Amino acid sequence: MGDYLLEVQDLKTHFKTKAGWVRAVDGVSFSVRPGEKVAIVGESGCGKSVTALSIMRLVQQPPGEYVGGNIDFDGRDLLELPEGEMRKVRGGQIGMIFQDPMTCLNPTMTVGDQIAEGLLIHLKLPAAEARRRARELLGQVGIPAPQERINQYPHQFSGGMRQRVMIAIALACNPKLLIADEPTTALDVTVQAQILELISGICNEFGTSLILITHDLGVVAGVADRVVVMYAGKVVEEAPTSELFANPRHPYTRGLLASVPRLDEERHSELKTIEGAPPDLLHPPSGCPFMPRCLHARNICSTMPGLDPLPNMDAHRKACWVDVDDPKEQAYAERRRQARVAAQQAALEAAAAREIQSA
Repeated sequence: MGDYLLEVQDLKTHFKTKAGWVRAVDGVSFSVRPGEKVAIVGESGCGKSVTALSIMRLVQQPPGEYVGGNIDFDGRDLLELPEGEMRKVRGGQIGMIFQDPMTCLNPTMTVGDQIAEGLLIHLKLPAAEARRRARELLGQVGIPAPQERINQYPHQFSGGMRQRVMIAIALACNPKLLIADEPTTALDVTVQAQILELISGICNEFGTSLILITHDLGVVAGVADRVVVMYAGKVVEEAPTSELFANPRHPYTRGLLASVPRLDEERHSELKTIEGAPPDLLHPPSGCPFMPRCLHARNICSTMPGLDPLPNMDAHRKACWVDVDDPKEQAYAERRRQARVAAQQAALEAAAAREIQSA
């Protein structure tokens, strides 16, 4: 384990369907130090949430299956633990905040009972002590009048308040690691900022490690110490947050950052997008999964590169054969971009001509 609280090594989580095996997570490796905040980012469907569920051993089997790899947490491989031992880890040593609190909270139980449940199971607290602690937790996560709200049900809370309840449940037993899976989904911008500030502040206060899963790079800068970028079930880049934002070295990471609207850009400037769509994980490409969409793609990209450190930068790793900072590479990518634009324009003109002829 060394200096790491969590080490995920070559994790492969696949799903069996009638059409074949879906390689949702296909060789993911990353680590988290004690007290460190790591963000996992990428488009929807890239395997972020399945990675989180795999760490918690919550992937339903079948159809899911842990095909390979290790998840070493605090000196133990979670994939090898008996289910009874894994239940002690869930909620006790690893807490998780899920995307949609309304579907995760039990509508038939008061929020106080739901927070106290973990305290009763993992810490064996007396009922009265568990309830007192639940009331304290509601106050810590910013819910007003906790002595009254503790007896209320989830439907009596707003979306932001329900997410605060989920945070209280996840933190109830003082876990060493907190996993937040898209914790600001469906919340307005103001509440999003409050929730992220709350999670980050609590982790700083108690020295809790954090894995923040999001598709929005805009929320990462103020929270994470390090960023792991995923695409099509694989890690394509990893770096300290400031380094990744200042010097992204994978074409996909650059595309993600370019697609984030900026206040310093000229008004009415065109919103940048990444052309194409993610690959079919039933039949993923044999090489780099980003190759069909990449303007830098070469023949060598038909072989998957390793996730290797940059020269003299062990903390910054990328899975890419090309140097995107090379002026020749940039000129090559621009020529390909112009060719794509020309092809798209020609296709539009041909479609318009066919419509005129058929009119």
